[in-house]
Amino acid sequence: MATRTAPLRFDGDVAIVTGAGRGLGRCHALELARRGARVVVNDLAGDTDPAARVVEEIRAAGGKAVANHDNVATAEGGERIVQQALDEFGSLSIVVNNAGILRDKAFHNLTPDLVEPVLLVHLTGAFNITIPAWRHMRTAGYGRVVNTTSASGLFGNFGQANYGAAKAGLVGLTRSLAVEGRKVGIAVNAISPMASTRMTQDLLGENGELLAPEQVSPVVAYLSHRECKISGQVLSVGGGRVSAVVTSVTRGITEPDLSAECVRDRLDAIFNLDGAIVPRHLGDELKMFVESIRNTRSN
Repeated sequence: MATRTAPLRFDGDVAIVTGAGRGLGRCHALELARRGARVVVNDLAGDTDPAARVVEEIRAAGGKAVANHDNVATAEGGERIVQQALDEFGSLSIVVNNAGILRDKAFHNLTPDLVEPVLLVHLTGAFNITIPAWRHMRTAGYGRVVNTTSASGLFGNFGQANYGAAKAGLVGLTRSLAVEGRKVGIAVNAISPMASTRMTQDLLGENGELLAPEQVSPVVAYLSHRECKISGQVLSVGGGRVSAVVTSVTRGITEPDLSAECVRDRLDAIFNLDGAIVPRHLGDELKMFVESIRNTRSN
């Protein structure tokens, strides 16, 4: 297949990138701005005001950006971030939900103060930003949302039950919004990044040198663009590698008189991948269920 050479530009588009003062968020903001987007760079001010420094980088390179210091963990913060985009640039077409924190601990040592902040920033934070942004995009008839999940949420990881649960929740948000967005011109996808940042340097160790955060942002740029035709998908990305994470449903078994013993004895058939499907939404799995039950009863 011939490679298309036209660059993906964002001239006229306005983007919000949360947690954009450092790491992956900073790289996403710089990449979108480099391609012509006007960017709201969101991050907490802290002692060094990382968001302001990223804005300076963007402006020094000829781009347009403003800093925002609101907290995504509150509904009011989300509303203010979206309103700033509209006030500063007059529109909003892209939201990249990137803000995150870690509070790793083995499950038996978890306490509410280690669970609630993680859920608030990652999962509730995505709701807080996306709900007001969605209302604007829906009226405009166009939008792109990119959520940030994780292999910890998709596949599990020791000591990250809080983080993994939040990240898995973002997959559910992505898939549900993709269904709602199809008829109103909004595409919603997620990335599962593998990159060396402050949050992952201890986990990655010496492998971190292979996984520069800048190598994730091209995927975010594509998923944020008008030419992106996929929605409801999860792309695993890192070190120049991009792959699709799919949720499949096997054909399984159908037993009118199903028993616990039947499940025990037929696990191989239940997990047999032959004929598995990748549902686009709940309806696809429901259809498979109903057809299988009806076919079994008719026989």
